[in-house]
Amino acid sequence: PGINYTVYILSHIKYHKNSETKRMLVSSIANRMMVVKSLNQSTKRISVSIRRSFSSKTGKEGEAKKSFFNDVHFWANAGAAAGWGMSGAAIYDAMQSGPEIISLNMTGVMLIYSSLFSRWAWIVSPRNVALSACHATNIVAQANQMRRALEYKISKGETEEVKEIGKKGAMVAAVGAGCVLFGPMAQTAIASANLGPISTVSAAAAGPFTVHFWAPMSKWLISGASFLDMDRPTDKISLPQYAALTATGFFFTRYALLVVPINYTLCSVNVALFGSSSYHLGRKIKADYID
Repeated sequence: PGINYTVYILSHIKYHKNSETKRMLVSSIANRMMVVKSLNQSTKRISVSIRRSFSSKTGKEGEAKKSFFNDVHFWANAGAAAGWGMSGAAIYDAMQSGPEIISLNMTGVMLIYSSLFSRWAWIVSPRNVALSACHATNIVAQANQMRRALEYKISKGETEEVKEIGKKGAMVAAVGAGCVLFGPMAQTAIASANLGPISTVSAAAAGPFTVHFWAPMSKWLISGASFLDMDRPTDKISLPQYAALTATGFFFTRYALLVVPINYTLCSVNVALFGSSSYHLGRKIKADYID
């Protein structure tokens, strides 16, 4: 309306002979133009303020979202805490529980598992020093548990079984040493042979010649050990150990999808680990605190 009024005045001002009238009309136009300009500036300020408000709100929501579900450091720390729970469970069992509850299958697998994951946590991006340290501690704790279990079997006269376990352990150590020594040469040879998908997979950042592949595979052994012991008597189930394994499976399911390189194998095995470990944990809780 202000603009229409101004156009009307401008079109009729030439018909006014009185100079005072012309001056008043020009002054009126100037005032109205200043009002329009002021309104435009106010509108712009309100618009900018609204945009900033929504932008700030969206940014805060994005930060809140990142700080939890998509924050790799959150899940890395949670995974490390669960890992320390496994080390603590082994130390607690060594101090409070007898050697008869120790599962040799699970203890042997845990030794391999922590050896691989200590290395994996050191080279993955971002590096997880706390997780690497907890697995190094777990190697020592599980080795002590293995010693206690073997000494217990020897005291019961099961010497032959102990010898068989020693032979299996030596074979596993020999195979592991061979993989470490000759794996890089085999990877280079296959990757440079131009064998199509085989060469591509061999050269992958999380391929079968890297710890990114074998660390999750060792966790499949833990899940397998849990599935093999589905009927294990509840009085021989370690509550701290399986609580730690259940927490590990839960946290690493998400953590595996946030690291570099993304590790889908690690994600899938932790889903299985969470299921098998929570099953044994539930059986233990039910037997000790519910029934």
